Amino acid sequence: MNTITDAAPPVLLVHPGTHGVAVYARDTAAEVVRLDDRARVVTPDAVAALTPGTPVHAHVTDRLWGASPEEAAHHVTSLAARHPLTVTLHDVPQESDGPRNRPRRAAFYRAVVEAARGVVVNSVHERDLLREEGVWSGAVGVVPLPVVSARASRIDEGHDDAVGVLGYFYPGKGHDEALAAAVSAGLTRLTVLGRASDGHAADLEAFVRRAEGQGVAVEVTGWLDDADMAARAARVAVPVIAHRHVSASGSLASWVGWGRCPVAVRNRYVDEMAALRPGTLTVVEAGDLARAVTAARADSSSTWHGADPVPFGRTDAARAYVRWWSGVSA
Repeated sequence: MNTITDAAPPVLLVHPGTHGVAVYARDTAAEVVRLDDRARVVTPDAVAALTPGTPVHAHVTDRLWGASPEEAAHHVTSLAARHPLTVTLHDVPQESDGPRNRPRRAAFYRAVVEAARGVVVNSVHERDLLREEGVWSGAVGVVPLPVVSARASRIDEGHDDAVGVLGYFYPGKGHDEALAAAVSAGLTRLTVLGRASDGHAADLEAFVRRAEGQGVAVEVTGWLDDADMAARAARVAVPVIAHRHVSASGSLASWVGWGRCPVAVRNRYVDEMAALRPGTLTVVEAGDLARAVTAARADSSSTWHGADPVPFGRTDAARAYVRWWSGVSA
């Protein structure tokens, strides 16, 4: 093993399960352990066995830590009371959370950062959101979501002639925008690469009916393992990213890792990722989405970026964390 700093990393707290943040935390922890064999990983049920005062790092989103933002705040701040805590924040609150959830979620994140001794986010966009939402205006580290270059087989002929949207279905994910673009472009198929987010099954059913009413058949793949999802994503004619609610996007990273160059509606986060990984996104204004989908359908080569490896992978992210922890400990 290769030790890359004099100070050992904090104990890395990871959650079980299929939640995207939990999966990312486990993947990142495994890479940190590969770089530094002094790193330790624990799950929430084993945290109580740690000696009080042991530094801990946790990945935090309210939905992973409790049934409500208030319950989640209790769990995270209780952990911080026992251990010097650094955190990576995910799903940062913003306007699209709505008038009821936005202040509750902001209060949760405010409680977390006030209890923690160091805070990381996955984009400059999220760092700005923390300030804009009145959560935190102090120092924040930025470690982008890594892209794992696991290229799917390129398909230039025989694609399924569908617009594809990757990830959990929930209002604001961009499915409505993708549907409107498909209709305008004359496509009659749309693929939901994933399943409904918890609590949104009825929303997905309503979306399917709404699409059918506009002459577009919707395929919902449901959950697929990584290999099957990559293979299925390779067959989509036009990958689309049109989030209205964007913090950092694991689905964007997955498209790019599989070699696809999705049509992405411009926002602050999309611009940041396009600059980090030039040539891997086709960035368009919202009003130009339908035209861009039409153009991508006519030229399938434009939906594959050809970069291999893609800049900033999992090892880069793990090294960035180790450097950041060293600075927090100094």
